[in-house]
Amino acid sequence: MVELPNCPECNSEYTYEDGSLLVCPVCAHEWTLDADNENSEEEKVYRDSNGHVLSNGDSVTVIKDLKVKGSSNPLKMGTKIKNIRLVADGEDGHDIDCKIDGFGAMLVKSKFVKKL
Repeated sequence: MVELPNCPECNSEYTYEDGSLLVCPVCAHEWTLDADNENSEEEKVYRDSNGHVLSNGDSVTVIKDLKVKGSSNPLKMGTKIKNIRLVADGEDGHDIDCKIDGFGAMLVKSKFVKKL
């Protein structure tokens, strides 16, 4: 017997095949095995302002002065950020999680930094 994957929506184990589709009787979600494989292999690529690919642990610099919410001082152009961590679903497109000396932990958009 072929083991079918659980439903990607509700994680139900009661999925069944209907032609080329897989169907979940619990939530009525329909999908194909090909689409499931494409989504699992696809990874988001993060790029800096110059188009270079960013990865976890990289060091970057800020390319323009950025206002920091809750602070009277802006984040100055040329500030170095070490050991960045990329986050998939940051708030409002902020995809870099980091600690900056003098400011603390914050989220930054990748379009405002360049890789060192």
